[in-house]
Amino acid sequence: MPRKSNRTTIREVAKATGLSPAAVSYALRGIQTSEETQERVRRAADELGYEAHPIARALASGRSDMVGLLCGSLEDFWQQTLATGIGRALLARNRYALILDAGGDPQRELELARRLRDQRVDGIIVQPLDPSAPLWAELGQTLPVVSIGDALHGGKARGEVVFDNRRGVTLALEHLHGLGHRRIAVLTSTRASTPDRPADVHVNSEAERLKADITVVTAPQALDAATRVALEVLSAEPRPTAVFCFSDSIAYGVYAATRELGLAVPGDVSVCGYDSHPMSALLTPPLTTVDWNIDGIVDSAVRVVVGAIEGKQRRRRIVREPNLRYRSSTGPCAPRH
Repeated sequence: MPRKSNRTTIREVAKATGLSPAAVSYALRGIQTSEETQERVRRAADELGYEAHPIARALASGRSDMVGLLCGSLEDFWQQTLATGIGRALLARNRYALILDAGGDPQRELELARRLRDQRVDGIIVQPLDPSAPLWAELGQTLPVVSIGDALHGGKARGEVVFDNRRGVTLALEHLHGLGHRRIAVLTSTRASTPDRPADVHVNSEAERLKADITVVTAPQALDAATRVALEVLSAEPRPTAVFCFSDSIAYGVYAATRELGLAVPGDVSVCGYDSHPMSALLTPPLTTVDWNIDGIVDSAVRVVVGAIEGKQRRRRIVREPNLRYRSSTGPCAPRH
């Protein structure tokens, strides 16, 4: 039977099968009808080219098959890779990612989170800019919320894929310290409200332990903005002998600044990143960075949110452990003349 050019209605399927529209609806959803009836209805629906309208299907099932993915800033190349991986992993589970970008603005992040709720997504995955916001606990009462990177205050999140940032900071700073660096700049986009990743607390405690002169500077993840901050840091006297960046994207800005200032990496300044973006291995010189295994993060976050949506698991907290990928962007501290 040829397919029709206009959208086939459920009433036409009912007429072709001799059933009521309600019975057809039940059969297509696999409920309250026999397997024989369900097979007959599905065969007729396929022949007629019937496709359930997504909104009607969502209303009938109570699910949209959409998962909101709220990114802190897609100017960060690592978050771009994360979003791609999560989108593909959800698609493999017959779900779809609705990807939104907060652009580094915590207020915009909360506004977009409310919009995702209003659009009736089945769950939300977020890499939060402001994990302490009360909205997360409010959202967690009505739909599954899973955070990546930082824990959400309020205790209502269905899952957390958090990073052992204390260990990550220690790995990076001990590496630089072992190379003889005692004057180190740390560039971070982290907000003071972040509960599981207070860069200044971890960094300052390590500075005291290692007896190093460490300065924490806020830097955006966008390349141009990160470059401007790095130019200021590297133009200061005395200049730091090493820069540790809490994002490989920020480290790319440091590379750009060193070229503008005529500084050699690592001869004049060593550079260390924090999330092992694939592009970091292609830089000249390749970037030393802390690796969190992004494939493992994607798998964990998607498994947790899908399990929560399907009601198959309770709240989960997964802690990712870091590894240092040593490359040639870090080297022994050279004495200043």
